[in-house]
Amino acid sequence: MKPKKVAILTAGGLAPCLSSAIGGLIERYTEIDPSIEIICYVGGYKGLLLGESIKVTPQMRKEAHLLHLYGGSPIGNSRVKLTNVADCVKRGLVKEGQDPQKVAADRLVADGVDVLHTIGGDDTNTAAADLAKFLKENKYELTVIGLPKTIDNDVYPIRQSLGAWTAAEEGAKFFENVVGESGANPRMLIVHEVMGRNCGWLTAATAQKYRERLARKEWADGLGLTKARRDVHAVYIPEMQIDIAAEAARLRKIMDENDCVNIFISEGAGVKTIVAEMEAKGETVPRDAFGHVKLDAVNPGKWFAKQFADMIGAEKVLVQKSGYFARAAAANADDIRLIKSCTDLAVECAMRREGGVIGHDENNANVLRACEFDRIKGGKPFDVSQEWFQKLLADIGQK
Repeated sequence: MKPKKVAILTAGGLAPCLSSAIGGLIERYTEIDPSIEIICYVGGYKGLLLGESIKVTPQMRKEAHLLHLYGGSPIGNSRVKLTNVADCVKRGLVKEGQDPQKVAADRLVADGVDVLHTIGGDDTNTAAADLAKFLKENKYELTVIGLPKTIDNDVYPIRQSLGAWTAAEEGAKFFENVVGESGANPRMLIVHEVMGRNCGWLTAATAQKYRERLARKEWADGLGLTKARRDVHAVYIPEMQIDIAAEAARLRKIMDENDCVNIFISEGAGVKTIVAEMEAKGETVPRDAFGHVKLDAVNPGKWFAKQFADMIGAEKVLVQKSGYFARAAAANADDIRLIKSCTDLAVECAMRREGGVIGHDENNANVLRACEFDRIKGGKPFDVSQEWFQKLLADIGQK
């Protein structure tokens, strides 16, 4: 039975797909059946709990194509875990004694919603999974369909999450300017911190994209404009064991030869060590509503810079983070194609009331389908044995 009314929300951090995915869903519903009502909850699950939504008007439908040109989320995001009752109460999203899941479900019923589209990463979709389970167990006639947004590209069993390709490309563009700082001071150490809590895919892909861009440039070696000075000299990700002493010795030689060292590091690399050090000192480790360590507070890039600076004889250290630059970008052509295929299928699934998270299922021959919610989880590690990544490490002289 086709839905009469659908709702859309975006949640979690930004990624270069949210705006486009919203636009894609609105466009596809309008193409198939413009009589189906569409509303958008403002500010993700926060808006759902508080009943804050906007109705998609005919004029908005005509303008939906413009959303493909922009990054961010025009309807707003928030980080809310529906099963974290204490946090929802503390933030004023529900009253004492209320169950956030029931509040959300009752709001959907009150708004007459048949299908809820959630666009977010593993936390958003595990929250959607919890909500879908609650709805089913409590006999609510509602279907939840998720779209996998995370620049970390670490959602099981999704082969490629929306926005990740764009984030890698944008991170590479970001570093093209930052690397010029190597000429601002002798013996410069530049640390490029890339997003990726548990998975190093984005750091690896950003380094790869950056080196591809370098390969297309011309150089004036005699004037000091050399590829070696602007190259990536090390890549550190959570899936790799890092021998600080051995790497420092290798990087010291690069510093002596080029007067600079450029390191790409995942924001999640070394976090266990950093947290252990903080706790040993009696310091409080800040965490979010999902229990994740707040990475901007522990600052892995700064920690690694401190470890290496003296060991490689750096005179000046610069730590730069591309995350906010990359994640707020508009989707590139590759992601637009992926988003289009996923939003089209999401609407098809809505028409037959089939729930799940839309993506290429790695456990089912990479077929694009609605993956069952109980199979969705985050923290999928990057496979460091892949040929392209091993070649990258070999090319920069890192074992």
